Amino acid sequence: MDQQPIAILIGALGGQGGGVLAEWLVETATRAGYIAQGTSIPGVAQRTGATTYYVEIHPIPAADLDGRRPVLGLYPLPGCVDLVIASELVEALRIVQNGMVSPERTMLVASTSRALTTIEKMSQGDGRLDSERLLSVARRMSRRLVAFDMDDAARQAGTVVSAVMFGTIAASGVLPFAREQFESVIRDSGVGVEASLRGFARALVAMNIADIPVPTTFSAPSVSQQLDRFPPQVRDIVALGVERQIAFQDRAYADLYCARVERVLAEERMIDPQSVHGLAVTRETARFLALWMAFDDVIRVADQKSRTSRFARVRGEVGAGENDVVRIVDYFKPGVPEIAGMLPPSIGGRLLQWDRERQQRGKEPLAWPLHIRSDSVTGFLLLRSLAAMKRLRRRSARYVQEQSAIERWLDAVVSAARIDWPLAMEFALCGRLVKGYGATNERGKRNLAHILDHLAQAGPIAVREARDAALADEGGKTLDETLQRHGAPVRPVSARPIVWAKRPRASSYISR
Repeated sequence: MDQQPIAILIGALGGQGGGVLAEWLVETATRAGYIAQGTSIPGVAQRTGATTYYVEIHPIPAADLDGRRPVLGLYPLPGCVDLVIASELVEALRIVQNGMVSPERTMLVASTSRALTTIEKMSQGDGRLDSERLLSVARRMSRRLVAFDMDDAARQAGTVVSAVMFGTIAASGVLPFAREQFESVIRDSGVGVEASLRGFARALVAMNIADIPVPTTFSAPSVSQQLDRFPPQVRDIVALGVERQIAFQDRAYADLYCARVERVLAEERMIDPQSVHGLAVTRETARFLALWMAFDDVIRVADQKSRTSRFARVRGEVGAGENDVVRIVDYFKPGVPEIAGMLPPSIGGRLLQWDRERQQRGKEPLAWPLHIRSDSVTGFLLLRSLAAMKRLRRRSARYVQEQSAIERWLDAVVSAARIDWPLAMEFALCGRLVKGYGATNERGKRNLAHILDHLAQAGPIAVREARDAALADEGGKTLDETLQRHGAPVRPVSARPIVWAKRPRASSYISR
């Protein structure tokens, strides 16, 4: 018995059914008359719980072993794995980094879908890892790489990604089992059978055509007549922006978005009539403007949490059948700024001032943690009631503040476009500073305002270096050093209250 076992390593994130997948695989091997063993190794993936599942299958049927039993391993050995399946691209590279993938032996099947890591999300700029580079490494380090979007295949089939991963195992050619043997295990599971079989079948098709880099998909947005006014170089970005503003507010708000983009377009055509730069200023402004105008507030969050598409997506992610009951509990923690932002400016301003005075006296910021059953009638109606308040959004303090800041940024882009194209381009790219929500969003807008106020005369290089510094350093030390180097004042220091703590009383208890 010198034959090596067939070693399969599965990497899955929490909630993707990796445990069920491992059980299916062991059950398939056992029914086929082979000896198999599976183990799981829990871990953390900075996004959600990540578990690695390791399965070894002896390549000789049990009937041919003359009563002997092989000893199977509990943990994979570097370079000794035949097949690696990962439900997320970075998880695949994590397995590669651990040395489990070998160019001589290992076939790697990876999903091109991404679940961003904490570090990627924390970046002030675009902190996403380069998927093409990740795939290039994976291809170089494996015997063969097959990559496709498993999440998309699961969504189209109405199942969880584990069913798709099971199909990739069947189609890999690593195991000596027929398709019917795999499918019979799914049928006998009795849960979400038809959807799981659809996902399994999609994987079989994808495995035959997916030996490619990053598959790209494009869903054409609804195009309104007003888009005809824009040149081809910017029309796709504007179309996405229009769709986003209609979903956020209404058609009139989308018209405002188009008017703002046209304002920048007119100035860029004046300074660059031959479109030598491909209308890059207008394109970048349209991109960041679309994101900024659809800012995250309580109203938008409530709308997204109560959409029909969201409930369908959640049911698909958990693999719920048509008659299954799914409970969804959403956690919210609104504070005074979120509540004040929905009120008229005069009332919201007084509420914010009251909260600031409280904090200056050493009090903690007020916030109310809430658990809302969005699947219940009461919870759903509460969310829809908040979402319906978008009709009143234009009268809210947050709306007024955001529009004022947006106009300030656009004025800087337009003014620069009249005299210096590179400076206009750098100001347009400064829209990247405004991202996220809460303290991150406010910090980005403060940094943007300071750059606009003090670096307009310093030139495009100064603006670019200050923007890069703001994106690289959350604390702002690098930005302040850059500002000083270009002769601009550092950002004003934010006042923080001094909190005095009482000295604890000395204990009267003396240990012996």
